[in-house]
Amino acid sequence: MSNRIVTIPNLVSLARLAAIPVFLSLVWRGDDLIGLIVLVVAVSTDFVDGALARRLGQVSVLGQLLDPLADRLFIAAVVVALTIRDVVPLWVVLLVLGRDVLLGLGTLFFRRFGVGVLPVKWMGKWATFALLFSLPLFLLVNVFEALAMYVAPFAWAIAFAGVVLYWWAGILYLLDAVGIARTARARATGESGTLAPTTEG
Repeated sequence: MSNRIVTIPNLVSLARLAAIPVFLSLVWRGDDLIGLIVLVVAVSTDFVDGALARRLGQVSVLGQLLDPLADRLFIAAVVVALTIRDVVPLWVVLLVLGRDVLLGLGTLFFRRFGVGVLPVKWMGKWATFALLFSLPLFLLVNVFEALAMYVAPFAWAIAFAGVVLYWWAGILYLLDAVGIARTARARATGESGTLAPTTEG
């Protein structure tokens, strides 16, 4: 793994981040069809950057941070935008953002115990895939209402599975962080002979 900043996979991830304000602007103006095209193209890059990193041997520290960050920001932005447009109900955005807020607070808390970036879980990858796959389907139904009876049930099934996996992966990340924090506490206790800071309160 390298410390390079400028790599092709990182540029792809940055392009996905740059697509967020473009998509939001289009949806805000009501240009849903163009917004759908931008969304589909942006979503497809999520499966490109990782593959390029492995194929080109350009796996980097920045890339491991940038890729999931781009995914979370993109999912959050799209869910919020579609909720404002009444394409998806409010409880969807609350579930998605609630998980990210919980995980973010947990990350800040456990950092004091030396918990860094945790390894990506395949469950989290599948959750991200499901959410990124279902969101364009919701917008597709909004653009072409005649497809609703065919596409909407499929979109909801994938979205529901994605939300469940999203939360499941988040809980597993927090459990991993607890394990690392306990190990660090036990090590500190053994080395100093005094109790390390507790994880409570």
